[in-house]
Amino acid sequence: MTKKTTLLFIHGIGGGDPENKWQQQLGQSLAKVNYPALENIDLVIPKFAHALRGADEPSEVPPRVHKRPSRSEATQIRRDFERRMAAMEFKLGRYNQGKSRFGDDLLIHAAVEYLPLMVQASLYLKNEDIRGQVLKRILSKLPNSGRIVIVAHSLGSVIAADLLMRLPKDVEIAGLVTIGSPLGHKAFNIDKVWDYLKEPPAHLSWWVNFWNENDPVTAHRGLSSRFPWMTDYKIEALSLSKPQAHRAVDYLRRPIVAEAIGYGLYGAKSKEIVTKESTVESKLSDTEQMALFALRFAHLINMQLENNDLKERYSGALRQVQATVIDGIMRWNESNGRRTPYSLSRLAFDLSDLDAETPVPSPAIHLPIDQAILPLSALASENIIRPFEISVKPEIRQAALEDLAAEMGLSRKFGSDVFKAAKEAQGTLTGQGSLNWKKWGAVSLGAAALVAATGGLALAAAPGLAGAALLSSALASFGPGGMIGGLITAGSLASVGGGGIAFGLAGAATSAADMEAVVERMLSTEILRSLQGLPADPAVRRTLIETEIQVRREYERLDEFSDRNATGLTEIKKKLTSIERALKYLIDNDSDSELDFDEDGIIIE
Repeated sequence: MTKKTTLLFIHGIGGGDPENKWQQQLGQSLAKVNYPALENIDLVIPKFAHALRGADEPSEVPPRVHKRPSRSEATQIRRDFERRMAAMEFKLGRYNQGKSRFGDDLLIHAAVEYLPLMVQASLYLKNEDIRGQVLKRILSKLPNSGRIVIVAHSLGSVIAADLLMRLPKDVEIAGLVTIGSPLGHKAFNIDKVWDYLKEPPAHLSWWVNFWNENDPVTAHRGLSSRFPWMTDYKIEALSLSKPQAHRAVDYLRRPIVAEAIGYGLYGAKSKEIVTKESTVESKLSDTEQMALFALRFAHLINMQLENNDLKERYSGALRQVQATVIDGIMRWNESNGRRTPYSLSRLAFDLSDLDAETPVPSPAIHLPIDQAILPLSALASENIIRPFEISVKPEIRQAALEDLAAEMGLSRKFGSDVFKAAKEAQGTLTGQGSLNWKKWGAVSLGAAALVAATGGLALAAAPGLAGAALLSSALASFGPGGMIGGLITAGSLASVGGGGIAFGLAGAATSAADMEAVVERMLSTEILRSLQGLPADPAVRRTLIETEIQVRREYERLDEFSDRNATGLTEIKKKLTSIERALKYLIDNDSDSELDFDEDGIIIE
């Protein structure tokens, strides 16, 4: 790191750790996670135990130097802050915000008022002269410019929050790490700091708070309920003793805490992730292939966006999605003793390194037409940068899909036919002239219950797409709400299964809207097959017929006893309408079909 960094440690109540045991422990922990043990770091360790007891000369509270940004400035400041927070969260992994326990706020309030060790905290909160002296003492030790990392323990975290807007204007806070903090409780909302820090300050890079359940001072909760823009990490206590669980050295003993502090002091450990190149490409699994197609499609979309706010947001979202998806695949493969194909491993990069470039996937591999139907239909209809939601013009998505289809050895017409088939399918079922991609993109979330109900076993293997076993493992590993889980679920719901999926679609757990979207996907793939001159898949019609039988039986079962205007009956009628329209379309457009409808819309075989 070229810029020299200062580490400011703000102690809590008590004697202020006169022997600096925290420093020794932090140095050891940094070395264990492969960071330099406080080398080339200026340490600022102000001691203010006497000031907290009222023994020092009184002093006025220093004024706030940093002002709140204007609305126009706040948007960019917040976006830049979220990028840095995403880098930190990638570095440390998923966090657990935790839940508070009933009555703990009252216990903390009582502790501030009555416990002997909390007298110092009470004096800081209520005595302006003492508060001013503590802040003045800390500010006098700090440089007037440069990067600082703040590590604050217990009451020190309250002092740190109070100090943030009073630092010199040329000081950049490279990171704020709070441990054992009571700042989430109203007794510590000093000088309305909650209100003043509704948004992250422009000079603060990121803020991470660590807490554990055995620490009574945190009242078993983090700080994100008060400051939703920062991150809480719940860690396992190393001691069952509540006083020891609150000690700074116990927090600093944890590798994850050292990782956060080390990242603030020294930055990313490596400026790039080096992947071992191989002349022989490992075979992609269906899940990996879908992920690779999705990332390539997303990059093709991004290439077509103009250099404006939309592109900036899309690029930022894609960067996070790619890093987390590839990292998830590589971790899953490692835990299962499988080598990650180079075409995917080369896309890995360290998201915590803000200067690292986002690798662009190579042009997509070739795929036969019949094997491309389901993957490209899923890509076109799904949100490939989930969990982010960014609207992109349909013509841009279509142009990108045409490029992807051409790369795969198909034709640009194949890409446009995917959209044409989807539009025709939706128009058949709803009568709408335009394609509602938002509804399609949400179906896999509502259909997650359907997948769970059938155990994934009703979803048959399809060419170029995950089969039942792989589907179940993919969803278990990545979840239905992520990009991979969403695509696998979406594509599999467009494939066919049999009685299991028919029963799931007919059941009350699947709404009429979700079932309509699933039927649309089945119908659109059949329309796409027709546009490409491919024979129809008889299993689609068979599944729809089996579903119609189940839905009609459910209607007859409820009809005799339910109210005429019952919500459940209305939902079933909507389901029947979708199925009947889909089947009628397939039959009307199949000259070889021997099926027909009677005047009530019931299929005659």
